[in-house]
Amino acid sequence: MKFLNHLTLGQYVPADSVIHRMDPRAKIIGVVMVLSGIFAVHRVEGFLLWSLLLLIVVKLSKLPISMVLRSARPVTILVLFTSLIHLFFTKGEVIFQYAFLSITREGVLMAVKISLRLVLLVMYAGLLTLTTSPTELADGLESIFSPLKRFGFPAHEMAMMMTIAIRFIPTLLDETDRIVKAQIARGAELDQGGIMKRIRSFIPILVPLFVIVFQRAEDLAVAMESRNYRGGEGRTRMYPLVWSLKETVFMLVAALVTFLVIMWDKRVWL
Repeated sequence: MKFLNHLTLGQYVPADSVIHRMDPRAKIIGVVMVLSGIFAVHRVEGFLLWSLLLLIVVKLSKLPISMVLRSARPVTILVLFTSLIHLFFTKGEVIFQYAFLSITREGVLMAVKISLRLVLLVMYAGLLTLTTSPTELADGLESIFSPLKRFGFPAHEMAMMMTIAIRFIPTLLDETDRIVKAQIARGAELDQGGIMKRIRSFIPILVPLFVIVFQRAEDLAVAMESRNYRGGEGRTRMYPLVWSLKETVFMLVAALVTFLVIMWDKRVWL
């Protein structure tokens, strides 16, 4: 369970950078545009361009690149599984065959592209949470959802729910790590034996973890009610969101870069 100590999903790392000081609405919309661009490209060169852009943004955010790379660890198993599926079951020009298993050239390319896409999606999303505090994230989401209020959409409640879910990921990981250490101290062998034995050994971890989750949810509800929380109606912000020229420039640059990468990937001008 050492990997729990390296997860960065949902964590906020304060720093004095232009990315941290930017309006959260601009960062959220910018990430959505970039994620759409990642889904739109299909060539390996396009993914490499998005990787280069990620390195530039990480440099501007003054965060260690290793911290952003660690945000992709939770999807390692998913990346390996999907890569193997495409590697062995994609039809095309066979470059290696053993018994009934065969690897094709198209399968290798597809596995590489799917892996890069998943990793980039997670790292860009992780960079958003690393550079945006939970309060800013909630305010930004609520402001973005606010036009939907006229249709009955609960903008404030939805933003609050999403932010609380992201905020409690590190807390639950810390609780899981604490429970694991307590079980190991009692003689539990969590990393030994076959896969079924390991699954059964995690039952003593899941039961207290679920109890802690419900207890924390109850404590949070009581704390919010004791502070007279009644939703977003009539609520004000201590630090109002301010959209300045730099956010407009950032949005234009993000849209232009996304457009150019997609057009280059499609080879429109060739």
